[in-house]
Parts: sequence; structure tokens; C-alpha cells
Amino acid sequence: MSDLSRFDGVFTALITPFTASGEIDWNAFDALIDRQLAAGITGLVPVGTTGEAATLSSAEAEAVIAHTVERAKGKAYILAGTGSNSTEKTVAATRRATDLGVDGVLLVTPYYNKPSQQGLINHFSAVADATTADVVLYSVPGRAGVEIAPATAGTLAQRHLNVVAIKEAGGDPARVTDLRTAAPGLAVHCGDDGLALAFYALGACGLTSVFSNYDPEICVALYNAWNAGDRTRALDIHEALRDIADAMFIENSPAPVKYIMSSRGLNGTAVRMPLAEVSEPARNMLDQHMVEFKTRREGLAFA
Repeated sequence: MSDLSRFDGVFTALITPFTASGEIDWNAFDALIDRQLAAGITGLVPVGTTGEAATLSSAEAEAVIAHTVERAKGKAYILAGTGSNSTEKTVAATRRATDLGVDGVLLVTPYYNKPSQQGLINHFSAVADATTADVVLYSVPGRAGVEIAPATAGTLAQRHLNVVAIKEAGGDPARVTDLRTAAPGLAVHCGDDGLALAFYALGACGLTSVFSNYDPEICVALYNAWNAGDRTRALDIHEALRDIADAMFIENSPAPVKYIMSSRGLNGTAVRMPLAEVSEPARNMLDQHMVEFKTRREGLAFA
């Protein structure tokens, strides 16, 4: 079995900051990357779902990937989102990302057309054959409408040496056991911040986080506490961040995380249509969660 330790730890599913006029805010993006690196984040995920990949042009997506590689290559694992609901487009985007120097590509299940499991095997196989980079499968049925069956993940891992990991974002920790049984060669990443501790306990090696855009230190601290065997501290951290992490999906992501980041002056709140900025009721709830989170965080004795 190959060494998959490169997936151990926390990856950040990077937002794409926008200016008020709708352009990519490169200064905010650089500051975001630098904060992640300073906090000890293991991996960076540009142009994933959280990066609003579906509404970036191909040129913008390539620019974001190239910028991330230039700023962080060798300092963090670079995992670019290149998946779509078109196999041809996914292959093309994957080849471009590979040429730009990414370490791996994150491939969401094709959305809207909802392929069968055989269709998923055909799709992911075609992409895996088109790249020398690591291939990370991404199962998120709440957005894509179809999940990757554990047996399908196992088949893909057996057929393709570069299919090495899966991001599991279906909200069910039991899937970790199913995946580890059916696809023992795959690294499993949790795709839901609020479930990270449960996933770690069941054998997941890492987390791909939305909340770490805002607070990478606490997400790394949770992983490190678990990894060091400090179950009490891991549980304390989990309980401190669970509510605010879950609130990142109070409305469609990444609008909530962009809102709380704006409260710290880290970026603006702008998202690309058809997404909308969080509503006033959601802002009020997020503000309350933030007050509670700050109080709980202070009690954790961070340096």
C-alpha cells in the first residue's frame, strides 16, 4: 500500500474572494493563502465548490490554480477542483491543472445528470487516465444528487494507481467504515467540519474544511489534539466549533463563511450569481454564533 501521509491533516477548501465590482480580489486571496500556511494547514483546495468553481470562467479558474501553485507549491499540498458534469470538460480542466503543477485534482461527482455507478466508474476512469496527478474523488450527494458507492470507490482505486483518496461529504460518519472496508487503499477525508472528530475516530486521515478559511488554527488544533491522543482537548475543541461550523451552511456556501470573514476585514461578502449574500435573518444568527464561538474559543487557552 502506498504512503498517503500527504493527506494527513487539514486541507482548506479556499473561497475565491471578489471585489465589489465582481473581479477576483488577488490581494485578499494572497492574504488568505498566507494565513493558511502560517497556521499549519496541510493542503489548499482552489476552485472547489467553496471557491465557486461553477461560476468562474475557465480562464479565471486556471488563474486561481496557477496563483495558488506559485504562492504555495512546496509549502502545502495543492489540490485543484477540476470536476464538472461533463467528462470531456473535466478531462480538459484536469490536464490544464496538471500542466500548471498541482499535486492532485479533486473530482466531484457529475451533477444534474446523476450518472449510475457504472457511469461514475467510466467518468472517473477517463479522468484518471488523463493525468499523472493524484486523483481525489468527491462524494457530495446534497449538491450533486448522487453519491459514490464504496464498491465504486474500491473499483476505481484498484484500476488506477493515481486514484488515492476520497472526500466524503454526505454527512454520515458510517461511510468511513464502508469506504475503508471496500476501498482500503484510499485515504478518506471528512468534508464536513462539524463531523471531523467523528470521522477521525472512525479512521479518516484528514479534513477538507470550509471553516478553516476563517479560523485555520482551531481546525488544525482539533486534528493535532486527536492525532496526539489528547481526546479531552479534541472533544473540547469540537464542542467549541461545532455550532459555528454547522452554521456555515445556514444558507448556500460560501456566502456564510464569506460573511463571517468580512467581520474580521479578511475579504468582502460578494458571491457570484446565482448565489446571493446571506439574508438579514441569517446574518443575525451568524452574529450570535460568532459571539458564542469567540467565548468558547477563549476558554481553550490558545496561544
